[in-house]
Amino acid sequence: MSQKNTANANANANANANANFIDFINHLLTFNKQMDLFHAKYPDSHTLPFRFSISARVIIKLADLAKAIFAQESNVLYVNAPLTVFGDIHGQFSDMIRFFEMSGLPPDNGFLFLGDYVDRGNNSIEVVALLFALKIMYPDKIWILRGNHECPEVNAMYGLLGECEERFGDDTKQVFTKINEALISLPLCAVINKKIFCVHGGISPSLNVLDDINKINRFCSIPDKGLMCDLLWSDPSPNLKEEWGASSRGVSCTYSEQCVANFLRRNKLQLICRAHQLVPDGYRFFSNHKLITVFSAPNYCGNCGNDGVVMRVSANLECSFFIIKPIANMKTQFRNIDGIE
Repeated sequence: MSQKNTANANANANANANANFIDFINHLLTFNKQMDLFHAKYPDSHTLPFRFSISARVIIKLADLAKAIFAQESNVLYVNAPLTVFGDIHGQFSDMIRFFEMSGLPPDNGFLFLGDYVDRGNNSIEVVALLFALKIMYPDKIWILRGNHECPEVNAMYGLLGECEERFGDDTKQVFTKINEALISLPLCAVINKKIFCVHGGISPSLNVLDDINKINRFCSIPDKGLMCDLLWSDPSPNLKEEWGASSRGVSCTYSEQCVANFLRRNKLQLICRAHQLVPDGYRFFSNHKLITVFSAPNYCGNCGNDGVVMRVSANLECSFFIIKPIANMKTQFRNIDGIE
């Protein structure tokens, strides 16, 4: 085959692959519509959450392709507004789709995700499948950060492993391993327009300047202490008299308003945007509007009654919010619908 014919064949193969990814993404985005149709047909099923039947082969392929992209990204991403920022999702795929319906989709819009995609909710597989597919298809429009649940020791305990066992049977170990290989490759933080520092948990007594973060080897489970641990686990505390305090989580630390102000000043930043904590209204400011917590899982765990929020950052760094209210509590049973091979 000539060089020209080889190039044409490769181009055709890439075009076909892209078309397949777009079809897959569009199919996942119909989740709520299909769920509504099923509930309309079977009224007694309205409390049953849905799961698409996604094959082990598909999720493994997505994880491998996404991992290759994540691995090329630095620990600190530098991205530009406008974009939409998601906080914790925790397997609440239906709510994730509700936000996309409000905020728009790539490639017309950019998105930054702050971590905690899996565990707790019923649809961790759908969440990571969509995130991986979006990253593969639109790598310059989708930025995905690591949270404290993007760690095999954590998500084996709090939901992902159990969901894999329910859905993949004999393929559970391979699927669980491949998903986590992708998740531990995720970048640790992002900076929007060199002014807004975005991270899952927060800052650390070991963090002086942003370049400190790029010295971390992130391709591992989350350590029990140190800078990487704090970035993914720490919390702000409004009542701290000292700069740093112990955390009620039993891991990492808490940080004061003064710590926030000092970090922003040293690094010439304006705002910290983080997730990690449930807040009743879905977002909460701290430290005289120098820090904001964003939480995108409404009615967390099916009983918290909180709103969910995603934050829109405009080109001139003005922040606004999409808010969704909880829907009816979902039971732990599920229906497999459709088949994605």
